[in-house]
Amino acid sequence: MSRDARWKALLELLVERGRLDVEEAAAELAVSSATIRRDFDQLAEQQMLVRTRGGAVVHGVSYELPLRYKTARHASEKQRVAKAVADLIAPGEAVGLTGGTTTTEVARALAVRSDLTSGSPALTVVTNALNIANELAVRPQFKIVVTGGVARPQSYELIGPLADGVLGQITIDVAVLGVVAFDSAHGAAANDEAEAAINRLLCERAERVIVAADSSKLGRRAFARICATEAVDTLVTDTAADPETLRRFEEAGLRVIAV
Repeated sequence: MSRDARWKALLELLVERGRLDVEEAAAELAVSSATIRRDFDQLAEQQMLVRTRGGAVVHGVSYELPLRYKTARHASEKQRVAKAVADLIAPGEAVGLTGGTTTTEVARALAVRSDLTSGSPALTVVTNALNIANELAVRPQFKIVVTGGVARPQSYELIGPLADGVLGQITIDVAVLGVVAFDSAHGAAANDEAEAAINRLLCERAERVIVAADSSKLGRRAFARICATEAVDTLVTDTAADPETLRRFEEAGLRVIAV
């Protein structure tokens, strides 16, 4: 196992469990305890975890781990959700994509749609996510608009007044939101208030709003509100979602698609 693969596996285990000890991690990954101690030390230097006597704990909270270390969590659910969201977008539309693992999968699903291989443009994609812009920029049939702003290394999202300035000058057909939490009573939310502010503005500039969220995000609350539930038109999630939770979203007037 390469070092990068090992680090990714360690961080995913740490997010899932909250803490790991050296011997436990060594057994999970089938490597020596000395290797795990060295990995923990190096990850602690990068502030991705906190070293403890004999192990490690999550640094702050799990959402601060860089995006590349979260992509494998609920991967199959995210991909199913992403394809269903991509199918809701019509050729020629202007689409806003926030940052996040699920919206990144939406971008990839749009990129391989056979009816979006040509056009002038086939889609206009507005995003504040550097990784999404990077992946789609190689496709000449897509017009890519990047908001500008200051990059957050954890999520690759651009935030701040520079991003506000661009979004204030445009209108879009549909905004696709990746969220940390979505609750029928409290709405869609993120953990970072600056990201939430940009996502909120993207919603305000859109004709319709789609929340793309695997079932682990539903019925949860987070620090920074993006928008009220009533501002969302469609929720796309996976079939592991609690039926009662989905019923409450439907009662709030949302179209709910579970895949």
